Amino acid sequence: MFESRNRGWKLVLACIATAVLAGCASSTRPPAPVEDRGTGAARPAPVATEVAAATKPLPGAENAGKPGYFTVKPGHTLIRIGLENGQNWRDLVRWNGLENPNVLEVGQVLRVVPPVTVAAAPESGVVVRPVTSGAASAAGATPTLAAASAPRAAASAPAAVAAPASEDELAWAWPTSGGAVLAGYDEVKNKGIDIGGKAGEPVLASADGRVVYAGAGLRGYGNLIILKHNNTYLSAYAHNQTLLVKEDQSVRKGQKIAEMGNTDADRVKLHFEIRRQGKPVDPAKYLPAR
Repeated sequence: MFESRNRGWKLVLACIATAVLAGCASSTRPPAPVEDRGTGAARPAPVATEVAAATKPLPGAENAGKPGYFTVKPGHTLIRIGLENGQNWRDLVRWNGLENPNVLEVGQVLRVVPPVTVAAAPESGVVVRPVTSGAASAAGATPTLAAASAPRAAASAPAAVAAPASEDELAWAWPTSGGAVLAGYDEVKNKGIDIGGKAGEPVLASADGRVVYAGAGLRGYGNLIILKHNNTYLSAYAHNQTLLVKEDQSVRKGQKIAEMGNTDADRVKLHFEIRRQGKPVDPAKYLPAR
C-alpha cells in the first residue's frame, strides 16, 4: 500500500513537471514575433529618408515661374533647353554655376537669360547707350558706375539691351543648293522643314552667325549644328554626315558647315529649323522663293 501511494505521488510529480516544462516551452515562443515586429519597425527609416530627400528644395526652386527661368522636365538636356530658349548651353552652365552639365534634376529651375551683371557689362556699347541716355546722364555718373548702381533698371527692360526687332531681322538663304522639301513645318510634328539630297552634299549656313553647338547630344537630331545669329534668331541643321565647324566658331552666310547625311534619321536629309526667341517658326516664311 505504501508503494502504491509512492507511485501515486510520483505520478502527480511527473504530471506537475510535465506541465511546468510545457509552460516553459510555450514561454520561449514569443521572441520570434518580437523579432518580426522589430524588423518591421526598422523598415520605415529609409522611407523617412526618402521623404526628407523629396522635401529638400531643388536648385533654383525659389525662382520657379519667374520670367527668365526654366523648370527642367523629364528628358530635358542643357542642349535642348538652350535650343528652346535661344541660348548657348555653355552660357547656361555659367549662369547657373553647374558643376556637371550632364546632371539635371526634374523640377530644377535654371536661369535662361543673362544675369544682370552680364547685361550691364561695360564692354558692351549696347548697354552703355540706354544707361547714359537715362537717369545716369542726369546724375552725371560714369557709364560703368551707372550700370552698377542701377542693375535692376537694365534688367527690367531687356528690350533696351537687345537690338530692335528691325535690326535683328535677317536675309535668310537656303541651307542647301537644291533638293526637294520632303516635309513642311508642323507645330506639333515637325519643328522645321526636311530637305532631301544625297549623302555628302554641302549644308550651308543660312545667315552669318556663331556656332553654339556642334555634336550629337540631342536625341532625334543626329549630328547637329546650331548657329546663333543674334539676340533673336537661332538656326539648326540636323542629321549631318560630317560636321565641319566647331563651337564658338564664326561663320558666314553660305559657308559650308556640314555634309548631308542620315544620322538618327530614316533617310538622307537635312532637317532645318529657325527659332525666334527659342520658339520654332516656319522656315518657309523666312527663306526666299526658289
